[in-house]
Amino acid sequence: MTGAQLKEKVIAYSKSIGIDKIGFTTADPFTELKERLRTQQENGFQSGFEEPDIKKRIHPELLLPKARSIISIALAYPSKMKDAPRSTRDDRRGIFCRASWGKDYHDVLRSKMNQMEQYILELNPEAKVASMVDTGELSDRAVAQRAGIGWSGKNCATITPEFGSYVYLGELITTIPFEPDQPMTDQCGTCNKCVDACPTGALVTGGQLDSNKCIAFLTQTKGFLPERYREKLGNRLYGCDTCQQVCPENKGKDFHHHPEMEPDPEIAKPKLKPLLTISNREFREKFGPVAGSWRGKKPIQRNAIIALGNFKDATALPELLHVLREDPRPVIRGTAAWSLGKIGGEEAEIVLKSAKEREKDEDVLAEIDRSLNMMDNRVRT
Repeated sequence: MTGAQLKEKVIAYSKSIGIDKIGFTTADPFTELKERLRTQQENGFQSGFEEPDIKKRIHPELLLPKARSIISIALAYPSKMKDAPRSTRDDRRGIFCRASWGKDYHDVLRSKMNQMEQYILELNPEAKVASMVDTGELSDRAVAQRAGIGWSGKNCATITPEFGSYVYLGELITTIPFEPDQPMTDQCGTCNKCVDACPTGALVTGGQLDSNKCIAFLTQTKGFLPERYREKLGNRLYGCDTCQQVCPENKGKDFHHHPEMEPDPEIAKPKLKPLLTISNREFREKFGPVAGSWRGKKPIQRNAIIALGNFKDATALPELLHVLREDPRPVIRGTAAWSLGKIGGEEAEIVLKSAKEREKDEDVLAEIDRSLNMMDNRVRT
């Protein structure tokens, strides 16, 4: 079998198992990434979730000896939710980003890549294959661009001509020297809508992200959310889609190719108040299958409390009162104090003053004082 025939068989098989797009590139070093990755490290733009060793991020042969090529795959996911529930005055809802709709995409992609790996080894038993998705050392976007899947947009997402940026990416490094495809060239041009729309200014310039300002990253942290970002969080529980929603390349793009990626509306857009007292078991049972659960319930609960404050939802006072009095975690109690301050009113003030007399944690006390001062200033003006 010639190399071209082998490649065609792999492409045909990828389509048969539901892979939406596939591309091939060499395993040459990603030298063009080196400077950008160094800049990210030096400026403190990294989230801390990345592989810290830059050499591993740019040299595929360090991950698979004698690597000759990389196969990039993309699966399109939905951008619109069917029968999406609406927030009401009595039952406000939060939102998970589209990348956390349906079954955890890591599991979906790993399943596809495992099938691909087995098929390649059947065709060539002497080959070696290593696959990765999202948490691997290589940059999924850099591989996808060089393999012709899409270009790396100013919003730091891979934008495909067919599916926009609503795609999950994975790659397989292999010792087989597949003929590389033509890299995708940048097509953002002068468009700067994503940079301009970023709620926190996390897109420093087109294609350069300060992860520590990015709402998608901030929703996954476990400590107190910096106060300057709380209102900007809106009702987001996990992730942020703003830079994708404003992208002209995503206009009209909505694909429902994979049943496992279809969102359960009550999970993707859940009621906020029940999240404040959900048990660990209930959280795992309801949210465990989605990508947004990977950091556990604490960040989701903290974000839900912030969202209730942003809604100024007075109907949530009993739940917030319970959290402020009973929750053992200072971050959750302190965030509840902030939310009560945002909601305001006589009842919230009484609750905060009462909590101040009992509270021992300095961070929580600081949040209570800030909320009481905020309410006092509101009354004066």
